[in-house]
Amino acid sequence: MVAPWPDHLVTLDEWDALPEDTSRHYELVEGVLIVSPKPQPTHQRAVQRLASWVDEQLPKDLTAIIDIEITVAQDPPIVRAPDVTIITSHAVDSGRARIDASEVLVAVEIISPGSARTDRLVKPIEYADAGIPAYWLIDLDEPVSLTAYTLTEGDYHVDQEVTGAFTSSFPAAVTVNLTDLTTREVSRSGPGSR
Repeated sequence: MVAPWPDHLVTLDEWDALPEDTSRHYELVEGVLIVSPKPQPTHQRAVQRLASWVDEQLPKDLTAIIDIEITVAQDPPIVRAPDVTIITSHAVDSGRARIDASEVLVAVEIISPGSARTDRLVKPIEYADAGIPAYWLIDLDEPVSLTAYTLTEGDYHVDQEVTGAFTSSFPAAVTVNLTDLTTREVSRSGPGSR
């Protein structure tokens, strides 16, 4: 049996009470429940590799995690689930279902069919308003590219636009071979390559 669809703006308490459903991707935007299909396998492989490679390079007090819910705003409520999020290990160990945006250091979105406008235009505004220090946007179309944004005076500004290898010093020294996110075979040299 399918649960009835909310016919009103959803509160954070109602969001928390929704039954778990892993068949789709859910987010809450200004009280409106947004549902999209699960991403394609190539997208998921890129997400998994990126999180693993970044996490291996982070110090123990930081963690790269996949698809964790972030409370971006309280009223009206916005809950996003970035593809990869770099947060404090303490936040992960807290056992809470949702992490507050104040605990997020980097939000990472990998563009999927149907998400490009939201990932390029809407989420950067929401994440900047929430005070998330960095936003990385990855486009898997060839050549695979990453645009790194840094929060400066309340707005994101492009810090880097790269193909090939991406290197960042925030929140820690991290290097990822972007091409290896999409290929079946990964190179055997350099950080972020396995």
